Amino acid sequence: MNYKVESVNPYDSERPKKEQVTQMFDLLAPTYDKLNGILSLGIDEYWRREALSVLKKYPHSHILDIATGTGDFAILANKILQPDKITAVDISDGMMAVGKEKVKTKGFENIISFENLDCANMTFPDNNFDAAISAFGVRNFEDIDKSFSEVLRVLKPGGVFMFIELTTPEKPPMKELYQFYTKKIMPLLSGIFATEQRAYEYLPNSIGAFPQGRKMMLILKKNGFRNIRLRRLTQEITTIYIAEK
Repeated sequence: MNYKVESVNPYDSERPKKEQVTQMFDLLAPTYDKLNGILSLGIDEYWRREALSVLKKYPHSHILDIATGTGDFAILANKILQPDKITAVDISDGMMAVGKEKVKTKGFENIISFENLDCANMTFPDNNFDAAISAFGVRNFEDIDKSFSEVLRVLKPGGVFMFIELTTPEKPPMKELYQFYTKKIMPLLSGIFATEQRAYEYLPNSIGAFPQGRKMMLILKKNGFRNIRLRRLTQEITTIYIAEK
């Protein structure tokens, strides 16, 4: 099945989404962390902490961090959960290069490792990870069903898949504030920082096309997950999804 978000691309409709997303994040990598914090008004770390706290009651010795980007979620997971190992995967070498430097500076190299892998086609054996996590990466997937099936495959029985995604508020006044921010303020800020503006046009478009709430829960169920639930944060701007194998 095709989902609308899978056809929302940063640049054009001719090339595969994976190729375009890789190009976009390679270009964004040098300024991504700084601008991301500004655009989220600093709330993104709170969202990540709340999401990771969900995993405390599950086994989490070996964690897979999908679409790790510059590694912030993996680094925070190490701090909060203290696992034995975190394997971080992404399709952007540029983003992971920044992440590797941060991990090296913090002395976490023996715990956090990076691999260039598409989560729709991972090379890990079956039943390999206690938990899989992702922060704001699922809407960038080229094939959600295939990716979810792969996540299910590499999780151990009883393992948990937890991811955070930005969502579109449906109730006023947050709905109107969100639209004003994404259409007016976000492009202005990205222009001030001379960054890849098309990426910040892609951002609200991909959020708007992303299956949200019950629709996402049904997609997880269709792909074999169970005990699926969600938690909304900050007036529905962000949603945490939790699903078990």
